[in-house]
Amino acid sequence: MGEQPAEQPRLVLLTVGGSTPMTPGRTYVVGRDPQCDIVFPDRRVAWRHAVLRPEGEQYVVEDTGTITGTYVDGRRVRRATVTAGNSIRLASATDGPVATLVHSPQPLPTSTRTGYRPIQPVANVIPLNQRCVRIGRAPDNDVVVDDLLVSSRHAELRATDDGFEIADLHSDSGTYLNGHIVDRSPVGQGDIVGIGHSVFVLAGSELEEFADTGKVWLDVDDLVVTIDDRRLLDAVSFTVPERCLLAVIGPSGAGKSTLLNALTGLRPADEGSVRYDGRDLYREYAELRQRIGVVPQEDILHVQLTVRRALSFAARLRFPSDTAAADRENRVTEVIDALGLTDHAGQRISTLSGGQRKRVSVALELLTKPSLLFLDEPTSGLDPGMDRSMMSLLLDLAHGGRTVVTVTHSVLNLDVCDRLLVLAPGGRIAYFGPPTRVLEFLGFDSWPEAFDAFENDRDRDWAGEYRASPLHEEYIVDGHERHRPSEPAPVGAPVPALTLRRWFVQVRTLVRRYFTVIASDRTFLAIMILLPVVLGLMARALAGSALTVDSTINTLLILCVGAVLTGAANAVRELVKERVIYRRERAVGLPRSAYLFSKVFVLGVISVLQGAVLTLVALAWVDVDPTGSGGVLMSPRWEITIAVALLAFTAMMGGLLISAVVRREEVTMPLLVFVAIIQVIFCGALLPLDSVPGLEELSWFVPARWALGAMAGTLDLQSLFPTRFGNDLLFAPTIGSWLMDLGVLIGLSVVAGGVINLMLRRQEPAVMRRR
Repeated sequence: MGEQPAEQPRLVLLTVGGSTPMTPGRTYVVGRDPQCDIVFPDRRVAWRHAVLRPEGEQYVVEDTGTITGTYVDGRRVRRATVTAGNSIRLASATDGPVATLVHSPQPLPTSTRTGYRPIQPVANVIPLNQRCVRIGRAPDNDVVVDDLLVSSRHAELRATDDGFEIADLHSDSGTYLNGHIVDRSPVGQGDIVGIGHSVFVLAGSELEEFADTGKVWLDVDDLVVTIDDRRLLDAVSFTVPERCLLAVIGPSGAGKSTLLNALTGLRPADEGSVRYDGRDLYREYAELRQRIGVVPQEDILHVQLTVRRALSFAARLRFPSDTAAADRENRVTEVIDALGLTDHAGQRISTLSGGQRKRVSVALELLTKPSLLFLDEPTSGLDPGMDRSMMSLLLDLAHGGRTVVTVTHSVLNLDVCDRLLVLAPGGRIAYFGPPTRVLEFLGFDSWPEAFDAFENDRDRDWAGEYRASPLHEEYIVDGHERHRPSEPAPVGAPVPALTLRRWFVQVRTLVRRYFTVIASDRTFLAIMILLPVVLGLMARALAGSALTVDSTINTLLILCVGAVLTGAANAVRELVKERVIYRRERAVGLPRSAYLFSKVFVLGVISVLQGAVLTLVALAWVDVDPTGSGGVLMSPRWEITIAVALLAFTAMMGGLLISAVVRREEVTMPLLVFVAIIQVIFCGALLPLDSVPGLEELSWFVPARWALGAMAGTLDLQSLFPTRFGNDLLFAPTIGSWLMDLGVLIGLSVVAGGVINLMLRRQEPAVMRRR
């Protein structure tokens, strides 16, 4: 074919799936194969039905010898010249899928800074005949973007003396220039401005909009992941075509989860690149993460909520704060209907079957209309029928307008996939291509034989055999354009700076969701209400009608232990049980501070109320002034209530700290018992600690020690028990000592909060740890 002349016509091929600008000199394969350049999922269309190639100053369409045929303007052809105005039908002259050629308005610009050429279809061309062009979702903007990820008034393109600049209007999802977040920056010819799912390119005196319709390719180039000198992925390269379902399988330890983390940007590879439609995912992660959906193996759902409530809360967190409630709910209804969950919308997630719960997880990710959808073991634990149903759903999602990649152990229904990637031990590619040819290539009759060989035949060079095969040339070399980044891609790309308004909206949504989850768990709610009452009644039975020399210490000890148990029990499971949910929400932009504040606020309110109820029940109709001191600053009853409530809050922070540190929910209860025992030993009620070197210093880190000290000052226990507490400065009945005791409790809570923040950061996706 050779190099094409410059005057070759620039055309756009229009189909029901969108439009494809025709690049001069390039040949286009048309068919049902997702690897084709132009894909028609109609089953009447052959796998590779026709070829559209340039020839001189014209284009020629050639049928590949199909039975159903290729038709140009209603006439069946084997080979015909086509140009603007011609219609090409496949498989039928009357109702077959059709593609129409039209003239392209002008050549697509290439970014002068990144070398990226947008390949999405032109959605709009905006003449820049005014000084300022405002872009946003509201209908009064100069450029209206119908995208729920876009704020009502998102950004402005302004004319300057030197050209143009883009200015973000405090949007929630951010404005990006060549993949990097900007508040205000000059824009040059060919620069890429990203807003939601759209990119805008400055071309002369016009602004061209390119909409992400889901027709994206994923190019994976020489990925290497090494941990402790052990390679988990070794030079993994492949290309996932648009609207394709790719399954990744392999024996345990072959690197499947590592590959998934690398492809999604959650844990970038040490070497190599991942390109989303030609754009470096790692370098431009802050923008592209909005177009990627990830469904982990564990549910990313609060199972106490109904399907609709869970999706509604997710929509509040992911869409801009100025999105109308009706728009959010319409989108929730759309994904519920699309995933076949309409009959279960009002049902609690915990009552759904495994397959239905997985559909809800997928629905949550589809809220933002991602172009790439990744799933980790979506069929795990499902019966064969549900396995088939889930894989068929993924195929429908892929052919409906996105690229889907799933990691799976199940080999029951691999035949429904468009592509199959087999990883051998050591993270090397043993096979990539159609699932129908894999067993024949590997040399086995069944999958159990193949997996047994992976485990036992460690010396076999699986990757070398594949590289030497024609399949490697056909499905990786031919389909893989290597675009290495010009510079190393940074890890931890910046994300939009959160406005104060957006932060409060996020916190309010999280608080509402958390209260709703608690209210939906009736057993937990009953325990939270009854526990302080029961402990208070126990203390009341010991106190009698008045606090005396015999009853005071035991009553205060029960108050301390009760406050610690109620506060810590509330929080000790909260972070570890939501770890998967937090990691996913953090990856899509949830601020760590908003998440932590919502937990502290909700649990803090509950713990303080429990501490107050515990104290008021324990001291109801009890004379609480055994020495007649009258308290330090106010009534002894209220001073004790404040000390116990603050102790419950501090214990809650300690419970959150435990929950942030442990890896499994099962170990939290034994740790809770251990913490309670430590409070009893080191609070000072049973053992004198003020004169014991080592023990005294250790007791400073025990919250109950300071709470008991505050209550001892209120009741003047140094006068009541002079030989036991006379020398303990923490028990002094003075304003300074009382305020110091409470101040240390507050300080311990602040320190715990800082450590929890650090632990949450360690559990986040690597790309988010700089925020």
